[in-house]
Amino acid sequence: MIFNTGAALLDAIVLSVVAKEEEGTYGYKITQDVRKGIDVSESTLYPVLRRLQKDDCLETYDKQIDGRNRRYYRITDNGKNKLEMYRNEWISYTEKINSLLKGGDNNE
Repeated sequence: MIFNTGAALLDAIVLSVVAKEEEGTYGYKITQDVRKGIDVSESTLYPVLRRLQKDDCLETYDKQIDGRNRRYYRITDNGKNKLEMYRNEWISYTEKINSLLKGGDNNE
């Protein structure tokens, strides 16, 4: 994709992916799900996960899988509120950009 993905959009995408699983999901799966929409590396996503955790949007817990600990991320109430804000902003933003790109008048 030729358009840059900024920090806020990455946060929104990660929160959306994590929110799909009530019990949470783990880092590798988050990476795979995000890659369905945008090309991003694990080294890009883990700092996003840490930032969202620091901002109280995600919480973590460890679960043993095949004798190894796997870190799971689960969205918090604060994260759900932030995701809702991102979704509302995205709708407004894309409507404006679509109007501009299609040559319409954006004075609504």
